[in-house]
Amino acid sequence: MNPVPSVIFSEQVTPGGQRIATALLNSERTLNALTLDMIRLLAERLTRWQHDPDIALIVLAGSGDKAFCAGGDIRALRRQLVEEPEPCPHPFATVYFTEEYALDYLIHACTKPVLVWGDGIVMGGGLGLLAGASHRVVTETTRMAMPEINIGLYPDVGGSWFLNRMPGRIGLFLGLTGAPLNAADCRYVDLADYAIAREHQLAIMAQLAATRWSEQPADNHVRLSELLAGFAARSVDIMPAGRLQAHFDRIQELTDAATLPALAARFATARDDVDVWLREAVRGFAAGCPATAALTWEIRHRARHLSLAEVFRMELVLSVRCCSMGNFTEGVRARMVDKDNAPRWQPATLEDIRPDWLEQHFTSPWAESPLAHLGESA
Repeated sequence: MNPVPSVIFSEQVTPGGQRIATALLNSERTLNALTLDMIRLLAERLTRWQHDPDIALIVLAGSGDKAFCAGGDIRALRRQLVEEPEPCPHPFATVYFTEEYALDYLIHACTKPVLVWGDGIVMGGGLGLLAGASHRVVTETTRMAMPEINIGLYPDVGGSWFLNRMPGRIGLFLGLTGAPLNAADCRYVDLADYAIAREHQLAIMAQLAATRWSEQPADNHVRLSELLAGFAARSVDIMPAGRLQAHFDRIQELTDAATLPALAARFATARDDVDVWLREAVRGFAAGCPATAALTWEIRHRARHLSLAEVFRMELVLSVRCCSMGNFTEGVRARMVDKDNAPRWQPATLEDIRPDWLEQHFTSPWAESPLAHLGESA
């Protein structure tokens, strides 16, 4: 009996002879969590499609109706770290994050249209796949977040790039709280291009197959944009109201602080806010990993003027360091393995974090980054 493929690839010929390429994440049971095998399959096929002149556009989607992708396979990563401990940089962590970030960068750099169907849960590594696509679709069911503060990591997969480019200090707020976003929120912070009712997915795929595509990527970008805009116009009434734009002034007020402890004090004033979404967001910060909060605060300043390739190189260092410091394995244990929701963070409070300890996270263990090639011409 053949094993079920973790990613299903298909190609469909269109009237002009050009082909539509589709990659379907196929692990519904795990909410399509990204394994190393899936990352490698996607990277190989997307590279091939990018260089195939007969491929007009690429579609990424997830199997099932619950999630596009709920993130990386962090249970497997933790298992490797616990069962096969190694000094930093841990070999498996190095390989996993290097290849994941290279895949994310590949999507950012792709010259062909890449349509990501961001239905249901889109978190962590799933957001890494979506953020760099040219045509990002969300639906009325989309629940997007960077919830790494809950597990002792930090907003990676390019989060240092896209969180810094959101209006005001919304990116900082989202990184510190892991607050969930709906379709309207995603559009507001430029993490989505179209909000389309999920019921239109099959009709969209049918129209893609019936369209006469060009040999020129620029033409295909325009045609795909026009097609999706039509479906978005028919979906306006079904979309939920956004929270971020409505709470913009309040978020600016809460994050208007010169230091992280001062910001924490401001957040504490909103723990009993009448708005449930805002209240849960600041409570998420209070229950989260202090080291993650400190890293998120520091990254906001360090990444401000970095290129995308430089961001991924910085994040690779941070990720392998986090894997060796203990908070990540402890966070995954508490939230996802034992599920006691009682992580023992080290350091336990923001006040206990020393500058030299924090600086270790940014110190590369390599003479040359495994991602040194990012940004070079193909």
